[in-house]
Order: sequence, then structure tokens, then C-alpha cells
Amino acid sequence: MEYNRIIAITGLPGLFELLSSKTDGAIVKSLEDGNARFVSSRVHNFSHLESIEIYTQKDNVNLVNVFQAMQTSADTLPDGKDSGTLKAYFQKVYPDMDFERVYASDMKKMVKWFEVLRKNKVDITLPEAPEEEAEVVAEEPAAEETPKKKAPAKKAAKEDAAGEEATKEKPKKAAPKAAKAGDGEEKPKKAAAKKKKEE
Repeated sequence: MEYNRIIAITGLPGLFELLSSKTDGAIVKSLEDGNARFVSSRVHNFSHLESIEIYTQKDNVNLVNVFQAMQTSADTLPDGKDSGTLKAYFQKVYPDMDFERVYASDMKKMVKWFEVLRKNKVDITLPEAPEEEAEVVAEEPAAEETPKKKAPAKKAAKEDAAGEEATKEKPKKAAPKAAKAGDGEEKPKKAAAKKKKEE
């Protein structure tokens, strides 16, 4: 079971696997009893575990980092009823956690969720796709720099070409006037054709 498909739903206990999304909600399966059901998004809010962050003494970290620390720890999971043992456990497992902003209720929830994930053999890792996308985005600006530098030269070349065409077109405009004045029409056409070949 993939970690990025696990969600928590407000107003409902436990964790759920997201089976399919709909415009007005989602079909989810409980990780506790395995029952699938439709949950309306008008009544409940969905939170993907991969998007939840935890306060630390420095920058916030993803919840998956705390779960991985719990997974590698040799300490037994504490009783969720005693806030003192909860705090003592996380002080050993994840000492960088900001215990002033992470409450006992949050730590209790993390322990419960970890037990459910472990029971359902969920692979507690984040997908690597976002890292690849970040590399592509980083390369795009470098590729765009080359045409931007060449653009002024191209514009200047176009302007020079436009200027040359404008100067060459002036005699062509005089030719039809001479034709209207009564001169032969065939001669100006031949002259224009010769000029086009020369260009």
C-alpha cells in the first residue's frame, strides 16, 4: 500500500486509503476494518499524510520523517493516555520537535496513526517524482536564456532587411505611375521581374 494514498478525514477516526476521487467527495477504505464508503467533501475535509508537517526547533519537517524515526527506533511505543510518557518518547525519537507547539493530542495521534500504518504494512516513504520535476524546472531557464540573447540580433537583422526592402520598393511604386501616364505597361513589369531575380 502506497503512503501517498493514505488520508485522514475530519470527524472520522483512524486513517483511510483513497480509492477514487469524485467532484463531491471520495470513495475511501478504512485501514482499521477494511470497509469502503463514500465520504462527502461538503461535510468532511481530507488531509493527505504526505502533506502534513510537524513543528521543529528549526524548519518544519514532513510527518513522514517522524514516522521513519519511529520505525527505526528500538523504543517501544508509549501509552497514548499518558502525556508525560508521550513527550519522553518523542524527546528520544525526535528531539528536534518543538514541544511547545506540538501538543500531547498531536503526539497521541501520531502514535495511533503509526500503529495503523505498521499494521497495514504501508511503505512509509514519499514518492520521488517531485524531485525529478524540480530538476526539469531548474533546467528550463537555462534553455530559455539562449533565444533571449539572440533575439535583439534577429530583430536588428529584420529591421535592416525591412529597410532594404523599403528602399527597393520605392522605384517599383514609381513604375505603375509611369504606366498610368501612358508609357508601355510591359517594360515596367519586365524591369520589376529582373529586380526580383537579382534580389
